Amino acid sequence: MTLIYKIVPKSLWRASEAAGVFGGAPVDLADGFIHFSTAEQTRETAQKHFRGQMDLLLVAVAAEDLGDALKWEVSRGGALFPHLHAPLPVSTARSIAGIPIASDGSHDFSGLLP
Repeated sequence: MTLIYKIVPKSLWRASEAAGVFGGAPVDLADGFIHFSTAEQTRETAQKHFRGQMDLLLVAVAAEDLGDALKWEVSRGGALFPHLHAPLPVSTARSIAGIPIASDGSHDFSGLLP
């Protein structure tokens, strides 16, 4: 099983839980797909796009659960990133955890990522 990760504001995820589906954050909607990261990419994604943001969740999903709508596409630095070209059923989340933030604005992924 290959876990991929989505960093999402808690309020947005909670609203999606009520609806049963996560349609994406504003950046996902603008780009036409839901951005995910591998375990190795998640820290850099947080640093680049979420630094200083509080009340974030780390949602883990098994790539295999997403079928053909998941595409591995070249992105930052030429690396392949998982992009979901469909809404995400919240029932596919394998784990959901709050991401602690340090006083310097960085996020602490201790115990959250392999």
